[in-house]
Amino acid sequence: MPRVLFALVAVALVAADPAPRPTHVVAHRGLSKHAPENTLANFDACLDIRLDIELDVRRTRDGQLVVVHDDTVDRTTTGKGKVGALSLRELQALDAGAWFDPAFAGERVPTLDAVFARVAARKASKTLLAVDLKDPQCEADVVRLAVKHGVLRQLVFIGLAIENKAVREALTAADAGAVAAVLCPSADKLDAALADPTAGWVYLRWVPTPGEVTKAHAAGKKVFLVGPEVAGDEISGWHAGRRAGVDAILTDYPLECRAAARAKR
Repeated sequence: MPRVLFALVAVALVAADPAPRPTHVVAHRGLSKHAPENTLANFDACLDIRLDIELDVRRTRDGQLVVVHDDTVDRTTTGKGKVGALSLRELQALDAGAWFDPAFAGERVPTLDAVFARVAARKASKTLLAVDLKDPQCEADVVRLAVKHGVLRQLVFIGLAIENKAVREALTAADAGAVAAVLCPSADKLDAALADPTAGWVYLRWVPTPGEVTKAHAAGKKVFLVGPEVAGDEISGWHAGRRAGVDAILTDYPLECRAAARAKR
């Protein structure tokens, strides 16, 4: 094919199928299929391969912020009982890795301070951190730690924040740079979510159209796609979200999600 004709064909193809906006692939609880969830070993692996991270925050009996999903330690450590009934010292005496695989024996439940410090030390300034607030009234302390380590601008707050305006307001009261998402469970609720002044992201449990994403971006909001159509090994859902131009996809299969995007290209 002559060079000029080849160039014209290439331009036509691009015009017909424009490249989607870059989409953050957010690893739910980290690489939870490959390493014990919510541990430093897991998060280090995500940082090594430049995956974005979702993590969960709870408070111990002595007021320390730790990264653990469940309200008990039964499933993911060698201990038993409520996270909020244990001191930090008691919590970190437990093994948080051996349950997953003997290779991870000795991993501990990390503090949020340690996770933020690790992200800062690795200079992972482009990594998006979706912070799932599990316990109430920890907003100011979480923001304080993020500011301390210089990672606040990388965070989007979810969990309690998505359905509770007071939580979103407490985050921005702690620092105007704190950004939260607001839940938008269905397309008919999109206008209300976009009008919410306390959120910088909309948290969608449905796959939007390109027009809906464009509308969100025009309103100054970013779009976080979650839910059953993307959480599992859902290639069609991932492709649909990317075609629509969403800013982030939360999934339990981040490696497969990234590979599917490469294969599509």
